[in-house]
Amino acid sequence: MVSYVRNATPTVSRVIALTLFLIGALFPFYWMLVTSLKDRQEIYSGKLTLWPQNLTFSNYIDTFQNSNFPQYFMNSFIVSISSSILVLFVSILGGYSMARYSFRGKKLFLISFLATQMIPVMVILVPLFISFSHLHLLNKLPSLIITYTAMNIPFCLLTMSSFFQRIPVSLEEAALIDGCNKFQTMTKIILPIMRPGIVATLVFAFTGAWNDLFFGVMFTNSESTKTVPVGLSSFVQKFDINWGQMSAAGILSLIPVVIMFAFAQKYIVSGLTEGAVKG
Repeated sequence: MVSYVRNATPTVSRVIALTLFLIGALFPFYWMLVTSLKDRQEIYSGKLTLWPQNLTFSNYIDTFQNSNFPQYFMNSFIVSISSSILVLFVSILGGYSMARYSFRGKKLFLISFLATQMIPVMVILVPLFISFSHLHLLNKLPSLIITYTAMNIPFCLLTMSSFFQRIPVSLEEAALIDGCNKFQTMTKIILPIMRPGIVATLVFAFTGAWNDLFFGVMFTNSESTKTVPVGLSSFVQKFDINWGQMSAAGILSLIPVVIMFAFAQKYIVSGLTEGAVKG
């Protein structure tokens, strides 16, 4: 009996610790949801309530009708999906080349890619700003697409290279013997096997672009080009903060990421674990 209690104690401790961690992680999202469902009078009443006394969806209606949030949302979607597709395309081609071919300077090339992940963002901000200014891309969505693509390519390319290294070369050789060309081998044999890695890379690039605030603030300043993270700050006014609409907009901004993770969860888990181990 004593040994059973001793064995059960670590398990109970882990469950309690994980439960407390889960509550701490989810409570901010719960509080944002509850705030978005309260009316303005209840929000500013100073009374703490864990659920709205008068449930209302007026904050969501006002967010769509009386703010530029739909424009912010569309801008974020265009920027995120465009940059993630470009990142995925370059990562597939570059990852395959790094995994299958040997060439002079390959190790230096890999080290340089890793080194880019250690460079502070502030170091490249001024050169980027000057470059986009000369190209007349400031306050335009292409500036963000180019930036997010360049920022995400190094990590995603190295990740895809790890996936390609796990696929035996014999599969490609067998396909070539059966009459497939290089393009058919890639599209019919390699890419279907690479689906977990492709999904994991796509989700990483999309969420990185969707959640970014820093470059959005630096390169856009008009209502027609702001993204969701930048647009959320517009609810903070000089003498007032519209907590209801800000919370509603925050909840709505989570929907694309939540949907993506919900449908791609199994691919993301297997993709991250397989890509982290070099074969």
